[in-house]
Amino acid sequence: MAKTSSGNAVLRSVNVGGVVEAPWVAEVGRTAIDKRPVNEPTPVSENGIAGDSQANRAAHGGRDQAVYSYAREDLDMWQERLGRSLDDGVFGENLTTAGLDVSMALIGERWRIGSAVFEVTLPRTPCGVFQAWLQESGWVKRFTEEARTGAYLRVLTEGTIAAGDGITVEYRPDHGITVMAAFRSSYDRDIGLLRRIVEIPGRSDKWADALAWVERQASRG
Repeated sequence: MAKTSSGNAVLRSVNVGGVVEAPWVAEVGRTAIDKRPVNEPTPVSENGIAGDSQANRAAHGGRDQAVYSYAREDLDMWQERLGRSLDDGVFGENLTTAGLDVSMALIGERWRIGSAVFEVTLPRTPCGVFQAWLQESGWVKRFTEEARTGAYLRVLTEGTIAAGDGITVEYRPDHGITVMAAFRSSYDRDIGLLRRIVEIPGRSDKWADALAWVERQASRG
């Protein structure tokens, strides 16, 4: 089901970061979670945003996780709860949006920003690196329980984006499965919902992996 909507959604900032040494990252000893806003129009390819890097390519990057987006409204919520300032990019997001409820976007939803088109693929799964970066005790649990994960995006049309660009939702599928609901399906071991997600055309292969894991857990009782 195609729908076109522009509303007041806008791209607040485009954030990129390079890989740096980080002894506190146990597995790989480096990270690129520190994303900072750029002030000029930035090219986007199917591999992600120009000037951006990922330290752990097994967990980040690739076609289905080329770009990570997070809503400024959700950063503001966390800012109030944590009692500290949270700048655009601090969650490691490449795109900080305003006027768009990113976690309530549908899997397979498509956005046009500047001359690029993106497709919503996956929620963000919080990890120990994220928690260590923010230096917030119990952060993984809190972030998981809130389930306002933001969304990973696939680049369907390469182009150029810049802070201040409008965000147009060009397509919303009719299955009704949001990023938030999809994220919770794994933790709630909702096999029925995961099977529906796996049937979505063009969905990430990671959903099949999630379903297989939940089915194995269920078989063990």
